Amino acid sequence: MNEFLGKLGIKTLNFLEEIGQITLLFLDILKYSSRLIKDRALLFFQMEHIGVNSLPLVIVIAVFTGAVAAWQAAYQLDGIAPLSFLGTATSRAIITELGPVLTAIVIAGRVGASIAAELGSMKVTEQIDALETMGISPIRYLAAPRFYAAVFMMPVLIVFANIIAVFGAYLISNYFLGVSFQVFFDSVKRFFFLQDFFFGLIKGIVFGGMTSLLGCHIGFATEGGAEGVGLSTIRSFVLSSAMILILDYILWSLLF
Repeated sequence: MNEFLGKLGIKTLNFLEEIGQITLLFLDILKYSSRLIKDRALLFFQMEHIGVNSLPLVIVIAVFTGAVAAWQAAYQLDGIAPLSFLGTATSRAIITELGPVLTAIVIAGRVGASIAAELGSMKVTEQIDALETMGISPIRYLAAPRFYAAVFMMPVLIVFANIIAVFGAYLISNYFLGVSFQVFFDSVKRFFFLQDFFFGLIKGIVFGGMTSLLGCHIGFATEGGAEGVGLSTIRSFVLSSAMILILDYILWSLLF
């Protein structure tokens, strides 16, 4: 029993220590926010990598997200409400929940893991130590551009995902369920609220920042050569995905 409590205490202390390290990293990144204009080339490169290069994958995910949402909504409405409500049922679910969360999880797999792998490889090959030797802050040069690029581009990706997903839901509704264009989008417009749209964008900012922050933290802490880089990559994706779902619940509780 004492041994169990001792291990539990050590794990708790390690967990609290890691939270402190992530918080300090976040504060250091904020400290270098004034350098974004001077480092705009680094920022634009990361925005292209995180945003533009992720767009094809996001579009594919969004099309099938909308299609599944339409089938699921039709099943839920069967015998309860007419299919004329299919537009609002799918669009609100997509804009407030499915679009932001699924896009964030895709970005966690593609970008968060990539950040951890890149910085982890630089750490084990002592490239980060070389930057510090030359007087260049790794946080300013490596972490800040990735963090702000994710914060800026995640809402943009979510807007694209929402539009494509709603269009995918319309295609299924029209070709398989007999709901016309006018009926579907009249329902969308009638029950559309700007607060739902902005709520999804707020989610995107938080999810993007958390994903990149965890990727940078885990990358900087990588040890153990190639094996350590692989473990950091997996850990980044797992933690980012879990935090996206946890933060999703917290944001729903606070904003609604």
